[in-house]
Amino acid sequence: MGSMYFTEEHEAFRQSFKEFLQKEVSPYIDSWEKTGTIDRFIWKKFGDMGYFGLNYPEEYGGLNLDLFYTVIFLEELQKINSGGFAAAMWAHVYLSMTHLVNEGDESIKSNYLIPSIKGLKIGCLCISEPFAGSDVSGIRTTAVKKGDSYIINGSKCFITNGVYSDYLVVAAKTVTQLGGKGISVFVVDRETSGLSATKMDKLGWKASDTGQIAFDDVVVPVGNLLGEENKGFSYIMQHFALERLVMGVNAHARAEFALDYAITYMSERFAFGKSIDKFQALRHQVAEMASEIEVCKEFNYSVAKRLNDGQYLVKEASMSKLISTKMADEVIYKCLQLLGGYGYMEDYPMARLMRDSRLGPIGGGTSEILKEVIAKIIIDKKEYKPVT
Repeated sequence: MGSMYFTEEHEAFRQSFKEFLQKEVSPYIDSWEKTGTIDRFIWKKFGDMGYFGLNYPEEYGGLNLDLFYTVIFLEELQKINSGGFAAAMWAHVYLSMTHLVNEGDESIKSNYLIPSIKGLKIGCLCISEPFAGSDVSGIRTTAVKKGDSYIINGSKCFITNGVYSDYLVVAAKTVTQLGGKGISVFVVDRETSGLSATKMDKLGWKASDTGQIAFDDVVVPVGNLLGEENKGFSYIMQHFALERLVMGVNAHARAEFALDYAITYMSERFAFGKSIDKFQALRHQVAEMASEIEVCKEFNYSVAKRLNDGQYLVKEASMSKLISTKMADEVIYKCLQLLGGYGYMEDYPMARLMRDSRLGPIGGGTSEILKEVIAKIIIDKKEYKPVT
């Protein structure tokens, strides 16, 4: 079927990536889900295939491709049914590395971005804290300048790749009395003295390591400052649009995966002498779910197109995440019901899908925060502008 968004080259990439995942990733998923640890070898294989550099400049080892290669990357990752594995990959590429390429100087790009694209180093983004999640300006972690270094103290939590990553992109207050206007961003090596991490036990995303990070007089060289001092809040806000679209695309893709699985199951499950996909009540449920998925998917593709064209889309990206994650939760809940008792069994994909999906309306800005962001734009006529 023709598409206004995807070319033959895109679809060839989709097929090759799908085959890569089935061969190199799927056989290990259940093990990684149980251990909560993703083996390091797979990061190197992703790097060797260029998957971490899809949208990054060629001069740093990237492929400089358009954003729809990213959309395909995200969609296919959802179809191996491990939200944790998928999160570990996209958090590395589209959270931590985004700051390196946009705010890092050439030294940082050489020491962190290039090996990240190669899969030799893993990154994480550290913003959320025990008392500051969606309210970024409320973070309490501090970075005090002392000579040629900054001394970081504080804590972070809910950090994807927070335990096993090689470096951390950390938001901290450099001028505490300025609130959001006093935040700076740093890249910190994992082995730096005074830095410690504890794995957090979660409802879902079992394969990913979600960490609570402590900074106790962590000394970071001045050269590890990303961008300009006290401009960190603007950098974080600017990159939120991509993160929210990422989570919107993830949502429509996992909902589609759930529905496809349910439809196959219905064709093979018989009751009262016929397959259950012949019962009108169930058929109409499928029709509604398919329609909801398609509407979200088309909207997300249009947002991706506009982001790819360089537009700054706070409202639309927020809407993408808000509506798509809500839809995914509802669709997966209904699909589990269509499987009956088997939907509740761990041998079938729906139980894990439902656990993993539930983080959608929470991570990357809660639905409640997104509603307020959208309300400010629509009601109060607030304008969000990119950093110049």
